[in-house]
Amino acid sequence: MKRLAAVILAGLCLSCAEDPIPKPKAFLRLDYPQANYHTVQTALPFSFEQNEIAEDIDNIKVDKSKNTFGLDIQYPEMKGTIYLTYKQVNKDNLESLIKDAQNLTQKHVVKADEIIEQPYENKLHNVFGMFYEVGGNAASQSQFYVTDSVNHFLTGSLYFYAKPNYDSIYPAAVYLKNDIKHIMETITWN
Repeated sequence: MKRLAAVILAGLCLSCAEDPIPKPKAFLRLDYPQANYHTVQTALPFSFEQNEIAEDIDNIKVDKSKNTFGLDIQYPEMKGTIYLTYKQVNKDNLESLIKDAQNLTQKHVVKADEIIEQPYENKLHNVFGMFYEVGGNAASQSQFYVTDSVNHFLTGSLYFYAKPNYDSIYPAAVYLKNDIKHIMETITWN
């Protein structure tokens, strides 16, 4: 009986601890440096300003069968890349190039929570296009196309080297979205 009383007394003493309190929800705080830009002169007929934290563009990919040229702007710290694709416009292909760019964005509708379209127009530099912000767990968080409607057509897409978990990549996606908009705003055709 004394043993049973000792066990009960020990149990009561040990169980009188404070109740566990769940930790409050929090978000990972990632601080990225303020963006500083420099002009990138490419071998292609356009230039733009690129964030200094991105790696310098070292080569142009050529797909002769599709007559396209590709540039990759890599952000190793954020595990992301902005893929740029340039095509020459001729009298017959502008409409199909725009449809292809729009269809590329619409492929993300399955996983996206929303797709926000933002038209872009810079009459001074003859740059017209559309910026797409893709919300949710889609593979690409931002996409765009710009053209002068006569000679040049450029598309861009942001991809991360990670599973698209929107909550996790959100800070980097917002930072790079601003870089994409800056690229669009600083494009000049040569």
